[in-house]
Amino acid sequence: MADWISFLIFAGLFYVVMRYGCGAHMIHGHHGKHKKSKKDIDPVCGMNVEVDKGYGKMYKSTLYRFCSRKCLDQFEADPDKYTEKSTTHGGEK
Repeated sequence: MADWISFLIFAGLFYVVMRYGCGAHMIHGHHGKHKKSKKDIDPVCGMNVEVDKGYGKMYKSTLYRFCSRKCLDQFEADPDKYTEKSTTHGGEK
């Protein structure tokens, strides 16, 4: 009788973990689809650039993404002009 109780407790815990815990994504078929399509904003023209598209440039320990070579060239000519604009948030003056 104790073996059955242990088995039922284990089975119940296993179900809860698989249904609501770390294994939940496997039951619902979402395994490997956790990543959302993240986009960066081109600091030169303001276009959205997907992480795996366009051009990238490291500047002062920050990776900037560019939609085209033209925007990258403009950035390389005067990076401080575009980094100041992209780091200014709403509400700051």
